[in-house]
Amino acid sequence: MIKTKMHSLRNIWAPFVFGSAALLAACSEEQTASSPPSASAALPAAMETASSPASSGPDLGINPRGETELEIDMSQIHNQDLAQVFDYIDTNIDQHVVNLQRWIQQPSISNTGEGIQESAYMVEGFFDQLGCQETQVYDVGITEWGQQGNPVVYANCDEGAEKTVVVYWMYDTMPITQPDLWMAPPFEARIVEQPPFDKVIIGRGANNSKGRQMAFWNAMMSIKAVTGTLPVNLIFVAEGDEERMSIGYRKFVRDHPELFEDADIMWGSGSSEGCVFVELITSGESWGRGPTYSNIHGGRKRAVDAPAWRHIQMLSTLVDETGNRVLIDGFYDDIVPLTEEEERILQEAAEDYDVEVAAERLGVARFISDDPYEVVKMSRAGTSMNLDGIWGGNMFEGGSGAILPNRIVSKHNFRYVPNQDGMEIVGLLRTHLDEHGYEDVEINVVGDVPWAKMDEDNDLARAVRSMRETFGSGTDEPVLEETILGGYWPAYLFAGDVFDIPIASGQVGGGGGSHAANEYFIVEGAGNTYGMAGMEKSIANVIYNYAGLNEPGAASDD
Repeated sequence: MIKTKMHSLRNIWAPFVFGSAALLAACSEEQTASSPPSASAALPAAMETASSPASSGPDLGINPRGETELEIDMSQIHNQDLAQVFDYIDTNIDQHVVNLQRWIQQPSISNTGEGIQESAYMVEGFFDQLGCQETQVYDVGITEWGQQGNPVVYANCDEGAEKTVVVYWMYDTMPITQPDLWMAPPFEARIVEQPPFDKVIIGRGANNSKGRQMAFWNAMMSIKAVTGTLPVNLIFVAEGDEERMSIGYRKFVRDHPELFEDADIMWGSGSSEGCVFVELITSGESWGRGPTYSNIHGGRKRAVDAPAWRHIQMLSTLVDETGNRVLIDGFYDDIVPLTEEEERILQEAAEDYDVEVAAERLGVARFISDDPYEVVKMSRAGTSMNLDGIWGGNMFEGGSGAILPNRIVSKHNFRYVPNQDGMEIVGLLRTHLDEHGYEDVEINVVGDVPWAKMDEDNDLARAVRSMRETFGSGTDEPVLEETILGGYWPAYLFAGDVFDIPIASGQVGGGGGSHAANEYFIVEGAGNTYGMAGMEKSIANVIYNYAGLNEPGAASDD
């Protein structure tokens, strides 16, 4: 059942304030960028209309415009409410940045479980604070691959509007694997200079995906502060398993389709490649050679077989000597060639693609190919088998300590495209291992996210294109043919698996370093890149466009 609540926030999960005209301020003027206000500082007051916003919140000295050279064409903002929302965002940008800092400061690592329960209730607090009538943290139970799913947070915000948008969120992040490489502690959310940007936030989850999601929340809160209502109804679904193949989200949507029956469209990243994630496990016990119960002294290798060497030899049969071509029989058989339209899209994307600059920004020495088109094609329509990690025995860098491991585990993600199938790939992998004499190697399926095709022939995608023209950020030709030329995310559940509705989203600004050290989100923009205020305005603009409230001659709701 759904529990209905009206702003009944748990004290520790409702830290955000939002402009003194709308919510009680609770932040000291003495707070600094590197030390945001306490996360338990305040509860929201009743939502009120704020046509002339004034902020008495934190003073971080954020310049909403930054050094951005682009201009918003205000002649295309036809609704005066939307213009007031833009002003409200500028006035309260310091508080909006603090909101993001506080969220980053709450760890939410799905692979270890650190902070997951706390984060779920924190997100529920966001939705309560937005005024959603129905909110709930769901325990999804055991998923189909045998693991406990992390909580899914659901909210229904009925604004009495004509259109209803499902908004996809993920609140989980990757673990910190290289803490010594960070310029600031990953959960401090410190604001630093990172040329060409005067201010970015460094922190785990800053770019993937708390920054964009907090910008969406800040934008919706700003609209409510100015007008008292939202232009569309919103259904939020926030998962805590995106970095675990969305195993809990998959079960939740399939178990509760009734919660999304009123949805017209989804705010999400559009199409998606496919990805299946497995662990390969070699052990002395299963092999019948080497240590069977635990690691033993490494000096014993002189007379004892090593499961670790067997595991390495097994891995060498799966890919060629470059590591770039999969050697599993049948892996490539079902791939459908790219269409002429897809080839056109990739060629267009490659025209201004600087391979060297892109490699430097990504933090790699070079790409597999030096041809821009090939790099773009591999990145958006390629397949791969990756070695994501391997462990066993002495895992401490430096020093010594002779160990002969009894068990070796390696993690692998297969990226796949139409018409490949994730579970068929797992079956081909099993056959390959058996035929090469590795019947004892265990395959543990972590999860599978099938590919999903999508086009841009829908009202939300058109609203995004209109926004980009208004913000001067450039627009490509719309993709009117269904394709998978997007990134990775669990689009499939709303693209044919349970529901089949249009999916689109878009904003300006952003960040970088997802899954890497020094992940960042741009606070103050520069050059042709907007900062956080610009992103929030662009999201508000899209929502107004989609609702049909920013047409020429549009008036405010007053």
